[in-house]
Amino acid sequence: MELLAGEIVEMSPETPIHYSTAKRGAKYLEELLSDRADVRFNGPITLSNSEPEPDIAIVRLPESTYNDRHPQPEDIFWLIEVAKTSLKKDVEIKAAIYAASEIQEYWVLDLSARVAIVFRDPQNGCYTNEQTIASGTIVPLAFSHIQVSVEKLLG
Repeated sequence: MELLAGEIVEMSPETPIHYSTAKRGAKYLEELLSDRADVRFNGPITLSNSEPEPDIAIVRLPESTYNDRHPQPEDIFWLIEVAKTSLKKDVEIKAAIYAASEIQEYWVLDLSARVAIVFRDPQNGCYTNEQTIASGTIVPLAFSHIQVSVEKLLG
C-alpha cells in the first residue's frame, strides 16, 4: 500500500524482473553518485498529500538527515520507477503527483518497451518535457557531469 493524492492505493505485486531491475539500478547509481547523493531503494518519500515509495530516489546527503523523517521534495534530485505492470499508474498518476510536488526530474523504466521515459520541467502539476530514450545515456539535471547508461539501468 502507498498513500497517493490522499488515498491509500494498493501496490501491484512486484515481479522478479521488476525487483531485480530496481535493485541493480540502485547499485549502479550508487557507484556513479558515490559521495554526491544518497541512492535510496524502495523507500518512502513524504509529499504534501502523498507518501509514495519510488523504486529509486536520489536525494541529498547526508544520509543522517533521514533518521527522523523521509526525504521531502527539497531533498530530492530525481526519482525512478520501474514499470512492468504499473506503467499507466507511473506515467499518469505518479507523474502528476511528482510534478505537483515540483520534483524536477522523474524517470520511468518501461520494462516491456525497454525504454526510459524521462519527465522534466514541472509546471502547474504536470511535466512539460517528456522524452523516451531507448539507448545511450541520460545526463541528470542535478549532475551535469554524470552520464547514466540506459542499457545498464534496464539490465
